[in-house]
Amino acid sequence: MVTMRDVAERANVSIATVSFVINGTKRVAPETRARIEAAIQELNYRRNVVARALASSRTRILALLHPDLESKPNATVIQFVMGAAHGARERGYDLVLWPVNDDEQMSHLLAGGLVDGVLLMEVQIRDARVARLLASRVPFALIGRTEDDDLPYVDIDFATTIHQAVEHLRGHGHERVALVAQQTDATTEPGRIMRVESAYLDAIAPLGHPPAVIRVESTSAGGRAAARRLYDDFPEVTAVVLVNEGAAAGLAKGTRALGRQVPGDLSIISAATTRELGEMIEPSLTVMAAPAAELGRMAADALIDRLEGTEEAPPRVLIPCALVPGESVGPPPVR
Repeated sequence: MVTMRDVAERANVSIATVSFVINGTKRVAPETRARIEAAIQELNYRRNVVARALASSRTRILALLHPDLESKPNATVIQFVMGAAHGARERGYDLVLWPVNDDEQMSHLLAGGLVDGVLLMEVQIRDARVARLLASRVPFALIGRTEDDDLPYVDIDFATTIHQAVEHLRGHGHERVALVAQQTDATTEPGRIMRVESAYLDAIAPLGHPPAVIRVESTSAGGRAAARRLYDDFPEVTAVVLVNEGAAAGLAKGTRALGRQVPGDLSIISAATTRELGEMIEPSLTVMAAPAAELGRMAADALIDRLEGTEEAPPRVLIPCALVPGESVGPPPVR
């Protein structure tokens, strides 16, 4: 088995210097780092994670907890995960995905000493998992928010995002705007859904019309069901803010199947999603692109700063989505 000593001899450096590069614990001159990385590759060296953990009482492994990873994750979730993974890797940590759906799984993770810290996604307003993390004293950071703003978090600024989406629609002349959100289990509803609906109600209040909120499953079938609901129950609505990535294609297809045009009869903005999704749908959707990769990386950095004692203050970061115009928004139809 190739050892760290072998790598040090090949690169003509000390074992300590090799350790600095492998664990990311100290800055090493670029030319020295290059020699060490070349030796690692030539010798096909692999870190012994167990030995490292026993020696340092740390595993340098972070767990990203997400209850829905066992199902098919959407593109935005993948960007959050990849951003966190890249951020962790750059700091010398590994990120593992841990689908947590019950208390037993949570207890196994926290009691086993398997990870140094935790990133938590799909955060609820009152989240029992956060209480467990606080009680366990395992360092953590949130991608999302509870009702306690004193906890470390990064999140999408849903208030700004939804207001900007509604203002964009108003700029095209729309006065009757609906919200299509995600249907979830009421006992595990992420806080983002509550914040989206609250922001929508605030944004449309100056329009003086009653709200139109539709919740559907995050599937193509859910999108088609939303199109039917809009047609049957809210015929006066001329524009939609969609915050349900999985339903986007179904909403556009379902609208056309009812003999309506996008954007001629119904304008659509898909918020908190990816640029790529908008380009995949016909017509291309105007989207509010989520800063998912950036927030994932920031969450990993915040957690690692806490682990390494370099955190100046717990992060409380909100970043709005960015408007990316497509072909799905136009003026309202003439009644």
